[in-house]
Amino acid sequence: MLFGLRKDHLAGALIACIGGFAILESLSYGMGDLARVGSGVFPTAVGVLMILIGALIAGTAPEAAAGAEDARRQADWRGRGCVVAGPVLFVALGHWFGLAPATFACVFVAALGDREASLRSAALLAVGIAIIGIALFSYVLQVPFPILQWPDA
Repeated sequence: MLFGLRKDHLAGALIACIGGFAILESLSYGMGDLARVGSGVFPTAVGVLMILIGALIAGTAPEAAAGAEDARRQADWRGRGCVVAGPVLFVALGHWFGLAPATFACVFVAALGDREASLRSAALLAVGIAIIGIALFSYVLQVPFPILQWPDA
C-alpha cells in the first residue's frame, strides 16, 4: 500500500504513464496527413488510448479501506503458478505437438489458477479459445504453425 492507494490506482497510473511516454516518443516521428499517414500516428493513438484506459482503471477503482484487507490477504501461489505454467506449456507443446494442443493446455492450466474455476469450465474455455486461435492464426492470418503434429522419434 503506497500512500493509501490501491493496486488499481497504481496500475492505472502506470498504464497512463506508459501511454504518455509513447506519445512523447511518437513526436519524433512524422505524423503525415490524412492522405499519407506518417509513422507517428499509430504510436500516438495507442498512447492516447493507454492514457484513457489508465484513467478509467484508476477512476473506477474502489477506495482503500485502511489497507487492512490487502495486508491480510496472502499471496495466491496456485494462481501465479498456473498463469506462469500456461505459456511455458504453450512453448513446449507447440514445439512438439502443434498449435491445437499447445493452446488448449495453455488456457486450461491458466484457467485453473482461478480458485472458482471447475475442471469443466476450464476445459470448455480451453476448447473455445483453441478453436478461435486455430481459426485466427492458421486460416485468417496463415501463420506457418502446424495445427497438429506428432514429434519425431
